[in-house]
Amino acid sequence: MERTINQITYEIIQELYGHGNPNKAVLASIRSAASMTSPRAQKVWPIMMDKLEKSMLSKNGQPTHAETAIYAALRLYAIHQQSSRDAFVYGSSGRDASADGLTFFQALANLRRNSDTREALDRRVQALFGTTNVNSVINSMTHLIDILKATNPTQKIDYPKLANDLYWFQKSYQDATQTRLKWGQQYYQFIKPTTEGEKK
Repeated sequence: MERTINQITYEIIQELYGHGNPNKAVLASIRSAASMTSPRAQKVWPIMMDKLEKSMLSKNGQPTHAETAIYAALRLYAIHQQSSRDAFVYGSSGRDASADGLTFFQALANLRRNSDTREALDRRVQALFGTTNVNSVINSMTHLIDILKATNPTQKIDYPKLANDLYWFQKSYQDATQTRLKWGQQYYQFIKPTTEGEKK
């Protein structure tokens, strides 16, 4: 049985983090390379190609849906991890009951509680929701992760789940529509602000 996008992304992130001894050279190369076809992305190729299932690998030099999705999630993780130093910014309740990882859009939803920045954040997210081009979506997410890490650098995000979403976003128009709806539900459902003393 083939491993899933979730599982593979999880394994790569764990290897990159290295139990608190991050592979700084590879993480830096990922941060500086917008796509896996960039020469600067080649440092992560040995790890990615070793982990991906054969059916997920490109046969013509054009990145597959799986390669595009996993690389994008790894790059967002690398950008986010840069600001957190010792904290591990990946968490998944599916693998570790003690982890407090949110989906990418749930983390943004927490920022949306701040009425001072909500309008500007909404404009950025709505622009993302309005496109069907995966490269535009990934580019928008890169700007949004900068906002997230500046506001809450140690927030744990489930990057393997994000990779899986990006994979399905590319499969068909219907899959992209369903993925955007799921993201919208995650983003807008947390609008109720917390009061002092209330657990977030």
